[in-house]
Amino acid sequence: MTDPTSDRRSSTSPKRPSRWTIAVMSGALALSGTFLLMSPFHSNSVAADTSMFNDAQKRGIEQIVKDYLLQNPKIMVEVQTALEQKMAMEEAERTKTLVAENAKEIYRHPDAPVAGNPDGDITVVEFFDYNCGYCKRGFHNIRELIEKDKNVRVVFKELPILSKDSEDAAKIALAARAQGKYWELHQAMIESKGRVTEATALEMAGTLGLDVAKLKADKDSDVVKGELARVEALAKKMNISGTPHFLVGSDAIGGAPEDLLDQLTAKIATLRQAGCGYC
Repeated sequence: MTDPTSDRRSSTSPKRPSRWTIAVMSGALALSGTFLLMSPFHSNSVAADTSMFNDAQKRGIEQIVKDYLLQNPKIMVEVQTALEQKMAMEEAERTKTLVAENAKEIYRHPDAPVAGNPDGDITVVEFFDYNCGYCKRGFHNIRELIEKDKNVRVVFKELPILSKDSEDAAKIALAARAQGKYWELHQAMIESKGRVTEATALEMAGTLGLDVAKLKADKDSDVVKGELARVEALAKKMNISGTPHFLVGSDAIGGAPEDLLDQLTAKIATLRQAGCGYC
């Protein structure tokens, strides 16, 4: 990706309100509810009946809420923090459920490219795009993880969501599996500075000694097309709309944070202690 928003599937998707906007609205609603509960106009019904207020009274309530928020701005930060914590917990629970439902597809599909120890005790999964800037930035963490942990298994999920060039590059990479050179070509493509296209992917493959004519023939094979289709369908089921996206057990890491290697190492260590029947 070239910017933080470029990992979206479609630029035409409805724009969601920001977390800050939601927090402010939540704070305002909470304060409004408090005012109504304390008000002599409050009824014993579950929902307050605002029809009992005339327009002037409603404007007065709105002004009270506004004044309170302006005088106590820290409450908006508190509400935002609480909301983000709640959203994070809910997202973690959703991910846990989705991983359990799709564990075999995520961790053990036979057509998925694998690096590191193929018989490793813990598997890390990465959804990525060769033209995603964050994927490129975070790759050194994956390579270092594989070099340091000789018992980790890494599964790559080709998710070319940025462009047709990304899709063409993914096809070439998957076709390289038939020649036993996926990992070598993957490294060259993800570490390249410029845009990866079919032409540049084939050029890198030739430099690495792969049979370019065979790659051109294999890139449109049923095996390659099937893998791309499965990953796309899996990403939709898992609500994964951006790259990179990592899975370790039932935990997810979105993006390429500066401490990515530390996060992955910690999650792997925790999983090794707890055990994992599918990863």
